[in-house]
Amino acid sequence: MMKNVTKITGLGAGMIGVLTSLPALAQSAGPIKAPDVAAMAGMVNKGDTAWMLVSSALVLMMAIPALALFYGGLVRTKNMLSLLMQVFMIVSMVAILWVVYGYSMAFTSGNPYVGGLSKMFLAGVSASTYAATFSNNVYIPEYAYVIFQMTFACITPALIVGAFAERVKFWPLMLFCALWVTIVYFPIAHMVWYFAGPDFLPDAKTDSGLIWGWGGLDFAGGTVVHINAGIAGLMGCLVIGKRTGYGKENMSPHSLTMTMIGASLLWVGWFGFNAGSNLEANGLAALAFINTFVATAAAALSWVLIEQLRHGRPSLLGAVTGAVAGLVAVTPASGYAGPMGSIVLGLLVSPLCYSFVSTVKGKFGYDDSLDVFGVHCVGGIFGALATGILAAPSLGGQGWFDYTVFPAVPGTFDMSAQLITQLKAVLVTLVWSGGVSLVLFYAIDKIFGLRPSAEDERQGLDQTSHGESAYNM
Repeated sequence: MMKNVTKITGLGAGMIGVLTSLPALAQSAGPIKAPDVAAMAGMVNKGDTAWMLVSSALVLMMAIPALALFYGGLVRTKNMLSLLMQVFMIVSMVAILWVVYGYSMAFTSGNPYVGGLSKMFLAGVSASTYAATFSNNVYIPEYAYVIFQMTFACITPALIVGAFAERVKFWPLMLFCALWVTIVYFPIAHMVWYFAGPDFLPDAKTDSGLIWGWGGLDFAGGTVVHINAGIAGLMGCLVIGKRTGYGKENMSPHSLTMTMIGASLLWVGWFGFNAGSNLEANGLAALAFINTFVATAAAALSWVLIEQLRHGRPSLLGAVTGAVAGLVAVTPASGYAGPMGSIVLGLLVSPLCYSFVSTVKGKFGYDDSLDVFGVHCVGGIFGALATGILAAPSLGGQGWFDYTVFPAVPGTFDMSAQLITQLKAVLVTLVWSGGVSLVLFYAIDKIFGLRPSAEDERQGLDQTSHGESAYNM
């Protein structure tokens, strides 16, 4: 139920056309173990392919325009354009890195920690190669899988910039993101999501990433995306320091209208993020869809109820922050939990994230500008651990499948063992991403300087970094 890609080889389109009738005959006698590419060609469903392409577009929408607008509305007017520029260009840069070497590092055989470079520059990938789903003898075009995973790689480093918004130079940030996806994101994606595929793993039981091999459950990116980006953001805001005037000047969001539009687009796009991660258009995709819907709604409601109790009135900023917290928390659990469990997940994550945003941040004095750590990392940790509970069939969850046998069969769910595995996955992500991010930020700051001058920061990064303004009135 996690992302995967098989060992596949190319075959001429003409030969595929001749052989496509063979899989149907073979499947009548049962599933085919380790099918060749000709057999895979007959195991592709156009509905699955269409869903993956739509999901990819939805996830791209989450970054641009959704995340850009969400973040842009939260900063001051003089920094709106700089946030838009940062998110837009991170997506553009990472898309190129992904097809050059990122896909190969993340989703080919190598070792438990990172893949190889056999598909560098998408070597061997064509319209006639295929990627596995989570069902025996069901495949999608490999290009569709490359595209879908590319959108995840693009949005994850873009999430980081919110932690130190309004006080970072553009080109040093771009350098950090290029190095970060290479050293952190691609290996973590490999560790969590790579395995040989359900038709191949029985004969290659060690051909998987480290955390996949442990049995870690992360349906759509609680560790790979949210904890990964959230802890990196914390390291960045600690190295760069607080905004000039922090705690003394008014730093209120300049456009909650923009933020609400961005959050709403995130919610819509997240259906591609979570339900698309099933890789097939079936009942489990629908489960991930409804879980994403109800967990987000519950978290938004929970956050505004907390505000009502503490401040006597709810806020739009609180509502959209709660919604994002719910989206983050349900991401790893979306294909494993049941709808009622997802509602509980959403109700509980908001009080936790609220405490970090409103209390913990002030107590420790770090300036996480847009609460990347407080929402994405904390919410991601909570969701990852809760997945180990909510996946239990006794609680309405889906359990897990044992892909080391053919055909795959449901495994015996052990909640305590699964919680330990989930905790190990969280710790690996925190240590690797946090440690490498700290080193990268520190080194880039010493060599190139991450922070603009106080004068440039006061004037605003729109003008000092880009010579433009978000608004000309």
